[in-house]
Amino acid sequence: MSDVSREPAVLVVGGSGAFGSRLVAGLVATTTVPVVVAGRDLGKAEATARLHPAGRVRAVRLDAAAVTSETLTALCLRLVVDAAGPFQGTEPRLARAAIAAGLPYLDLADARDFVADFDRLDGEARAAGVAALTGASSTPALSNAALDALTAGWRRVEAVSVAIVPGNRAPRGLSVMRAILSYAGQPVRVFRDGAWEQRPGWGLLTRIGVPGLGRRWAALCETPDLDIVPARWPQARSVVFRAGLELSLLHLGLWLASLPVRLRLLPSLIPFARPFLAMAGALDRFGSDRGGMVVEALGRDRDDRPIQATWSLVAQAGDGPSVPTLPALAAIRRMADPAAAPVPSGARACVGLLPLAAIEAEMRRLRIESRVDVWHPQPLFERAIGAGFAAMPAPIRVLHGATGGLTFAGEAEVTRGSGLAVGLLATFFRLPHTTTACPVRVTIRPERGTELWTRRFGSERFSSVMSLAPGGEGRSLFRERFGPFSMDLAVNAHAQGLDMTVTGWRLGPLPLPRSLSPATRASERVDEHGRFSFDVALLLPLVGLLVHYRGWLVPEWEDRR
Repeated sequence: MSDVSREPAVLVVGGSGAFGSRLVAGLVATTTVPVVVAGRDLGKAEATARLHPAGRVRAVRLDAAAVTSETLTALCLRLVVDAAGPFQGTEPRLARAAIAAGLPYLDLADARDFVADFDRLDGEARAAGVAALTGASSTPALSNAALDALTAGWRRVEAVSVAIVPGNRAPRGLSVMRAILSYAGQPVRVFRDGAWEQRPGWGLLTRIGVPGLGRRWAALCETPDLDIVPARWPQARSVVFRAGLELSLLHLGLWLASLPVRLRLLPSLIPFARPFLAMAGALDRFGSDRGGMVVEALGRDRDDRPIQATWSLVAQAGDGPSVPTLPALAAIRRMADPAAAPVPSGARACVGLLPLAAIEAEMRRLRIESRVDVWHPQPLFERAIGAGFAAMPAPIRVLHGATGGLTFAGEAEVTRGSGLAVGLLATFFRLPHTTTACPVRVTIRPERGTELWTRRFGSERFSSVMSLAPGGEGRSLFRERFGPFSMDLAVNAHAQGLDMTVTGWRLGPLPLPRSLSPATRASERVDEHGRFSFDVALLLPLVGLLVHYRGWLVPEWEDRR
């Protein structure tokens, strides 16, 4: 082997850590560039260097928090990589020093605040003529590369969800534990149903399936994708990123531990990082060393058909911790190759720069497999109505045709009935008060074969869940649930729109007397402006009018007038 020690090297700060050591191993295995392992503990850095052939890797002591451009210049480098972390709540001192030294820079940051603020360095990087990339990791680089590949040519992206579920035996350092606990129970800003809202970190509990891995718990995670994906796909109505722990005991235990933070009884769980780490370490022998990642997108394809696509990977035999290093390896390969297209100067997140194929190529030496699954789901109303769905006007098909979730906005007028009984019932079901020219917003969120409808009349909101009635597929029979009560509905679809009538009602699973059943007059049409229009009246025996609302809606991304 030739002596490469005098060639400009790639500096990996944190190169002896859980992810940095795997990045160093990847560089040694797939490139000829020399590598410098740096960290505050010279002994650990030297131990990592000794694992590789002589002359390929050397070690230096370096404190990223106090590094200067002069220090970097003296090391004879071609590229600076920060794999140390944690990045939450820190300043990009190493990036700034690299830029000042005229050196390209990238990091493995997955901290939302760090990545969001990174473009503050853009002017400095442009002036120095160097590229500085943040987030060259599972998120946002790999997740966005997967989304770019999945949605190429689509007309519209409606919803995106990403989840990472490592195996229980994956290495967990103190910095990783602190990063997780930093947002557990804290308010996390997330884009759902076409609007930003605050949800508790490690909330939104659900079970997700990863092909080849099975089903695991996952919960809301604070990552850069929560900002980046809504900005890159502005028509998406929902973007959620989750993470999970393989053992239900650990995953649900952390959810329970986050409750005092959600209730503001504790400011944060970070002070408990060491006990949590010790507890997780005691359970290392349980579970597996198999982890996975899944990226899912729903929307409309180039032919305007509903489409759902997932990209997933499964890492076997402990190779999961290498996944966050794969985008960095692909980026380093491009930035260090004089024959490759240069990365434009400036400071930015590492998205839109690496094709998925380039990142997947880094998996070949590892026990990591990825796959893509694509199918065309049928919207709930189309499943029920069958061939009659296509006969309805386009604006009505659009509203009832989403499989990833849509948001509509418009104007309505509301008339609420009078009397004590009406007031009590309307309050119980949170029905709107009488109003004219009221702004209205309707969100439709498909969830496991049902649709959650949330209607906002001004500041008032009420929701219901639409599902197929038993035996309703192809027979236009629905069930709409308001809390413990539900109504069975028959739908008549035709060229002018659709009409609904109540055929029965229930309390939970129990049928209630037809003589006391609510009656409804509900119709959907297209108005003279080509907009979706609705007219819904709900009446009760012996009581009369409960509520009557009518108005118009357009998809929220269109001109409302």
